[in-house]
Amino acid sequence: MTYRITLTDTSDSFEVQPGEPLLEAAERAGFPLVHDCRFGGCGTCRIKLLEGQVAYEEMPMGLSEEEQQQGYALACQAIAQSDLTISAEVFPAGYIPPDYHEATIVSLEKLSHDVTHLVLSIPTASEVRFLPGQYLNIMLDDGTPRSFSMASPPRSDTFDFHIRRVPGGYFTERLDTHYQPGDTLDVELPLGAFKHDAESARSLLMVAGGTGLAPVKSIIESLKDEPHAPHIKLYWGVRKAEDLYLDELLVHWARTLPNFSYVPVLSEADQEWGGRRGYVHEAVCQDHPELNEFDAYLCGPPPMIAAAKKSFSERGLCIERIYSDSFNFTHELNDSVA
Repeated sequence: MTYRITLTDTSDSFEVQPGEPLLEAAERAGFPLVHDCRFGGCGTCRIKLLEGQVAYEEMPMGLSEEEQQQGYALACQAIAQSDLTISAEVFPAGYIPPDYHEATIVSLEKLSHDVTHLVLSIPTASEVRFLPGQYLNIMLDDGTPRSFSMASPPRSDTFDFHIRRVPGGYFTERLDTHYQPGDTLDVELPLGAFKHDAESARSLLMVAGGTGLAPVKSIIESLKDEPHAPHIKLYWGVRKAEDLYLDELLVHWARTLPNFSYVPVLSEADQEWGGRRGYVHEAVCQDHPELNEFDAYLCGPPPMIAAAKKSFSERGLCIERIYSDSFNFTHELNDSVA
């Protein structure tokens, strides 16, 4: 049987078929719920269940046990078990849908032993006002996408990316050997709902893991020169010192920007490292037993996101003020070829 889903914010409603995820039913009915990855990893499509029940074929990684207990669900994976009343965010009327463009490689520069700085020129996207924090898809010859966050704020027709080589990855392993400046790539943008909440006046707690720094850097750069820029605390977690591929820039920002601080954290530090050790979310909690003064922005691998959400919510940070972008390399690994 079908169930009726009511959006409490607008009183609109739509029907969902048996076994159909809520996100698919909402899109079919013309209600574009905010979402991103579509496989339950990022948590962007989180909704609040006010009435009714849902089930999952498999519990999504992007939904913590605490969130589920508080009545939250992920629309991309949730399957209705009854009529529902939900509170959900819908893309606004001015939402810019993604489109396809041709990009030209401007430069390829090694930032570290396994991270490449890719600069693309996309002349036809000069009018695309992507939001700092969003990403694009690079479309491969077989039509499969590879997703990479913009590492710089909107500026003309050039776009920066930090691309980590994934062992066995079809695209990332060939980036430095197969591609060169002047080559063209088909891309799709803008994508993603990870962005700064400009209506909030709270300080920003930004936590990045590895190349999760890219969208965080884009947001910071878009804010740092504003006359009333918020206070920003950045914690960047990597394994070893050699992985801090933008450490010099971030140290410079910390010295010159009045409202910015930076803490690098190494999980596999050697004896020469004199800074913070352990997992990045643990360093945050050691420094801030109470987190209710912040909005948190998390970007990195799914386990980091899950651990940070749990720890931060236990320290008073409301789950609605934790924004996350979860990196996942499933597609890169599954179809890698020689």
